[in-house]
Amino acid sequence: MNLKISGHHLDITPALREYVINKLDRVIRHFDQVIDVSVLLSVDNHKEKERRQKADITVHLKGKEIFVESCDENMYAAIDMLIDKLDRQVIRHKTKLQGHAHEAIKHQEHQELPAEPLQ
Repeated sequence: MNLKISGHHLDITPALREYVINKLDRVIRHFDQVIDVSVLLSVDNHKEKERRQKADITVHLKGKEIFVESCDENMYAAIDMLIDKLDRQVIRHKTKLQGHAHEAIKHQEHQELPAEPLQ
């Protein structure tokens, strides 16, 4: 798995990097076929009194790409919400892959066809 953590208007401290990695372990525990993960942590200062912390993640899986974002006043809370959303989406994707909507042909009951009269 390739992991890229970057910041926009924010320095990525070792503590923040370690926090993201520890949280991502939960997602990988559910689904281990992750190819790439790209995390973007940013701070938007639109208004002087309001600082908005934003966390985005893009996870590239085999055959699918999942994008999740979350915002909060606290970066750690934004990361927690982000991982919760990502975990739900990964579990939903995993159940779709493993879903058995139709029973396999070998497990279906065989219906006997009436014998055709010999001529």
